[in-house]
Amino acid sequence: MRMGLRAIAALALILPGAAATQRRPAGAAPAYQPPRHSAPSPLFAGASPREMMTRADSGMQIERDRAPADELEEHRKLDRALRALAPQRPGIVDAYVVSIALDSDPVFGREARVAGDVLRRRYGALGRTIVLAGSDGGGPSALPRGSPETLAIALARIAELMDKREDVLVLYTTSHGAPFGLFYHDADSGYGAISPNRMAAMLGELGIGNRLLILSACYSGVFVPRLQSETSAIVTAAASDRSSFGCLAENDWTFFGDAMINHALRKAQPLSAAFAEAQGLVSGWEVQFRVQPSMPQIFLGAGVARWLDPLERRTPRTATQPVGRPALESSRAFMQRR
Repeated sequence: MRMGLRAIAALALILPGAAATQRRPAGAAPAYQPPRHSAPSPLFAGASPREMMTRADSGMQIERDRAPADELEEHRKLDRALRALAPQRPGIVDAYVVSIALDSDPVFGREARVAGDVLRRRYGALGRTIVLAGSDGGGPSALPRGSPETLAIALARIAELMDKREDVLVLYTTSHGAPFGLFYHDADSGYGAISPNRMAAMLGELGIGNRLLILSACYSGVFVPRLQSETSAIVTAAASDRSSFGCLAENDWTFFGDAMINHALRKAQPLSAAFAEAQGLVSGWEVQFRVQPSMPQIFLGAGVARWLDPLERRTPRTATQPVGRPALESSRAFMQRR
């Protein structure tokens, strides 16, 4: 997400989270404060673009200053979530949904939670959905942490449970992005990245060929060439050389998440029509916000209909209503305060 008008979207990478503060009565307990970023990622400090790509390709991840008891609780949360995943049903195209926020700013936690709900309902994935995310801003997260490591573990468990010939992975990621891929940034304790090569290697090693990948981040179009295949559907928030917008910590949605998840995918329409609706919404909001178009991307492999058609035939006929404050409204309010 771009500075200069990149400044709006890059805030969470370089500044403390921009969550609103409120007065509290004297003597009241301090209001919960979500984790905040106070320093850039040490993973890429001083690194050349080639070194950044090499580190992202390797799935490099740094964790520091984690209390042992907190780490144990994280393991327990992840274990509970993995154990709750149901096995596939023979003869039925089952969707396994993973919705992950790779940044601790609350906008991503909020977006990942609702995305998990919307995708679970749309694709009939009750009992086959896992959400990996930090705080939504209201208190400590009861969900497992979203990180490159937890994503890999969740994908590995799903690969054990699914029938890879008929079932499908539905993956939604929301975070900041860069030309080398997706950022992982958990306050000042967790840092990492997932590149297109790393994502392709994980899915390839696990044999997950049927996949709908919806990637919400700046530059997320870089994933399309590396991940496209006959049985892959890929939707990205931006082209490979473009930023996307709306990722202020205090927002309920990014522009793309609001358009694709909160509006288009709530309706009983094909994936291609949902993308067209989302693309139109994002384009209109960007015109109003006076930023360079993000140019969301879509790729549908020639064999996608084999698993997508059965899923879409089961899409609930009744649409659900959008929730949260619109991304354009909250982003505009922030700019007016500056």
